[in-house]
Amino acid sequence: MEAAVYNIEGQTTGRSVELSESIFGIENPNDHAIYQDVRLILANRRQGTHKAKERGEISGSNKKPYRQKGTGNARAGHKRSPLRRHGGTIFGPRPRDYSFKLNKKQRVLARLGALTYKAREEGIVVLENFEFENPKTKEFLAILNNFELANTKILMVLSEPSENLMLSGRNLKNAKVMEARDLNTYDILNAEKLLIQEGAVNIINEQLAK
Repeated sequence: MEAAVYNIEGQTTGRSVELSESIFGIENPNDHAIYQDVRLILANRRQGTHKAKERGEISGSNKKPYRQKGTGNARAGHKRSPLRRHGGTIFGPRPRDYSFKLNKKQRVLARLGALTYKAREEGIVVLENFEFENPKTKEFLAILNNFELANTKILMVLSEPSENLMLSGRNLKNAKVMEARDLNTYDILNAEKLLIQEGAVNIINEQLAK
């Protein structure tokens, strides 16, 4: 399939690029692979540093609070008991790693499915390659306004590293900028529109057509 190439003013350049059918137009996207890959990405983003003190980690004496019988109170053998105020937590959370293994072929299949869904929804816009001389959020926002996407969640995919473009889009809550080689299933699906630079299309085609 072919996609028209636009300039940053929102006008067509008269050129087009080829979006590979084997990447942007697969017949049956694997929804389960997409689900697993998104779950993996979100799991890898978790710090896993949560911690609650259990009985053995609470400060306090080991002395029995009061005698076993005759007080009228329930039996108590330890002031750090989880049943008492300021006691330890029963089976509290501990630091852990939430990541899990997912086969590379399954992750590629998930990205193919995500790109196919975006192409079906007409959520892909191809831009000619461009660069900013300096970081300018105002200029970045002007590009989005040219495409009437200022209030739309977008993902701009770059063909090569650009610190100026990265910094320009960083302050916009609905915009995210990344390189084509870092493209992942979650960010594709999380954006309503993909703004892909012309050179990035070739990188995606080469990366996923293997």
